Amino acid sequence: MSFETDHQEKFQNLGVALAKENRDNIRIEANGGNSVLFVYPPKDEHKYIEKARELYPKAEFIDVREALVEFIDSIGWEDFEKYYKAYKTEPENLFRDSDDEKKLESLIIEKIKKAISDDKLPFLIHTGALYGTEIENIHLMENAKVMRFGNPLVVFYPAAIQPDGQLKYLGVKPASKYRCKLVK
Repeated sequence: MSFETDHQEKFQNLGVALAKENRDNIRIEANGGNSVLFVYPPKDEHKYIEKARELYPKAEFIDVREALVEFIDSIGWEDFEKYYKAYKTEPENLFRDSDDEKKLESLIIEKIKKAISDDKLPFLIHTGALYGTEIENIHLMENAKVMRFGNPLVVFYPAAIQPDGQLKYLGVKPASKYRCKLVK
């Protein structure tokens, strides 16, 4: 389907899922999770984000691309380049949190936490920027803090839906088994 014919139903379903009176259903349908996975074709990402900004002007749109740049800036380009080359085969050592060091993963979680504390719905957008970092959407959605927040996390998920119903993230990577409400 094209954006023109598909988006109205998807956004209507998202609106129903996010209605205050339905938020408990998210946790029930998500087996205790507190996230909504909003699925759309990767080629239409900009259209879906633009429409979401129009429909949810009070939401906090957390751009993963911007968080990645902020993370790189915090390290410094030269050091980032050196670390990236050193951990080329183990990118999780560069991007994922460890016991003693906060990295890109915690930067994104802190942005979600701030949106919640500002009483805004957090919308995680441009999640394709996570590809290759070994930070999976599931790591963010099943983070203990995210699962305890009062407001759900909405994850914009560019994926192709296969004939058997399976999702392929960015059209190439099979999706994890998320504990979330699925809007597709």
